Amino acid sequence: MARVKRGNVARNRRKKVLKLAKGFRGGLSKLFKPAKFAVMHAMQNMYKHRRLRKRDFRGLWIARINGALSNTELSYSKFIGQLNKKEIFINRKMLAELAVNNPDVFTELVTLAQEKA
Repeated sequence: MARVKRGNVARNRRKKVLKLAKGFRGGLSKLFKPAKFAVMHAMQNMYKHRRLRKRDFRGLWIARINGALSNTELSYSKFIGQLNKKEIFINRKMLAELAVNNPDVFTELVTLAQEKA
């Protein structure tokens, strides 16, 4: 009876985990069991931080818009409110981009938001 050689599946699974753990410190990158837990924890953080990154960027955009509005009498909230009232729907990412790279276009938007209806 020919014998069955096994172990490819288990080895491949372990290699996959250790490849994901590359760069971790100490035994977390060399030993399978600690690496497995470290990779699991790292993947949970990856999932969580992909969502937190969106929050961080929105805060950055708001800070940039508010900084560009600092030399006008408008506050950020009033500016956004007036844009929405005028039905000018530009997202915060594009407003921040305009504020940093095209300040003249941004000032036109500010004057457009300020003028009376």
